[in-house]
Amino acid sequence: MFSAANIRRAPGRVAAGSLILHSGRLKYQGDAMFAQGVHAVFCGTYPRLKAVPPTVLLKALGIMEMTVGSVLLLPLFGARFAGSVLTGYSATLLGMYLRTPGLHDSRGLPTLAGTAFAKDAWLTAIGTSLVLDAATSTKA
Repeated sequence: MFSAANIRRAPGRVAAGSLILHSGRLKYQGDAMFAQGVHAVFCGTYPRLKAVPPTVLLKALGIMEMTVGSVLLLPLFGARFAGSVLTGYSATLLGMYLRTPGLHDSRGLPTLAGTAFAKDAWLTAIGTSLVLDAATSTKA
C-alpha cells in the first residue's frame, strides 16, 4: 500500500530517475568518439580519471547512472536512501559545473554552454527534499 509520503515523493523520484536512467543507458551504449568526448570533459574536472581508458570510463558512468536511476524508480528503496544517492550523484555533477571554466559566469550563473549542466542543481534539490521529507515524516 502506498502512503501519502510515497505519493508526494513520486513525481520527483520518477522525473529524476527516468532522466538519469536514460542518460546512463545512452552512455553505456555510447561509441568510442562519444567516450573520448565524455572522457575529456570529465578528466578536465577530475584529473585522477585520466588513467582510465575512455570507453571504460563511459561504461562505468553509464552503469553508475543506471544504478542511481533504478534506485529512484524502484519503490523498494526508501526515500532517505534514494535521496542520499541522488544528492551524492548530483553533487559530483555540480562539481563539474563549478570547476569547468566557461560553464558559468563570475556569479556562478550558467552561461549558454553551462545551461545543460545547471540542471544538476534541480537534481540536488530533489535529492535533498527526499532526505528531509523522510527525516521529518512519521512514516519514512
